Amino acid sequence: MSVMTILIMIFIFISNIFMLISMLISKKSFLDREKCSPFECGFDPKSIARIPFSLHFFLITMIFLIFDVEIALIFPIIATFKMVNFTMWFKISFFFISILLMGLYHEWNQNMLNWSN
Repeated sequence: MSVMTILIMIFIFISNIFMLISMLISKKSFLDREKCSPFECGFDPKSIARIPFSLHFFLITMIFLIFDVEIALIFPIIATFKMVNFTMWFKISFFFISILLMGLYHEWNQNMLNWSN
């Protein structure tokens, strides 16, 4: 074995030993009331900090994020139109856009785009 491999193995071993020691001697309190409650200037909170979150709003946000990233991926396809072979460009573009349209169709069938559920 080379010297570099031996040094890497020694560093990994030493770091694992330090992590194990820190886990054993650390004092953790998972049931501490003060750490579990929200902080509001040292006073008890006036209302519940954990309000219910709309799952539908979260799913709409995820759909927006996915389509936003897909738009960012379409820009290079448009920019490379004149630099590559047209048939290969057309096949790749058609495949990519068909995957996007299938995803949109699936979301439409699952009623994910209807806000009034």
